[in-house]
Amino acid sequence: MQSPGEKVLFLDVRDPVEIMFIGFTDAVDLNIPFQMVNRSRFNEEKRVFAMEMNENFVAEVDAALEAKGLDRNALIITMCRSGSARGKPSADYLLERGFSNVKYVDHGFQGDSAKEGGQKGMRVVNGWQNSGMPWSSKINPEKIYRP
Repeated sequence: MQSPGEKVLFLDVRDPVEIMFIGFTDAVDLNIPFQMVNRSRFNEEKRVFAMEMNENFVAEVDAALEAKGLDRNALIITMCRSGSARGKPSADYLLERGFSNVKYVDHGFQGDSAKEGGQKGMRVVNGWQNSGMPWSSKINPEKIYRP
């Protein structure tokens, strides 16, 4: 990511409320959620709120590229909490819509859960946050998504 320099658009695709509670890295250019929590729809079986597609995702990515003087051929890197729930799907979604060079951060921002030991079940394995990469509990107000 560091070698192409300004020819990269690095996006945090998590819901901004999730970022508020888990952490943020100022290394991203912007937070553009791929999906957002709908608190009016609760899944009783899974005990979670529904996640719904951000209908403006592609248009907002296009606008972010344009603001950096880039086009749909530029490298775009997406990052979610774990890499699999929104990071990879958001990268695939952009590729399916005409963006040519999209990758995602494997294991995402927070990483995987420990399978055993005193921290079993906690997200303390790999990921951005657990790999010594820069992050903070504070959000950069200039980069966080505000509809």
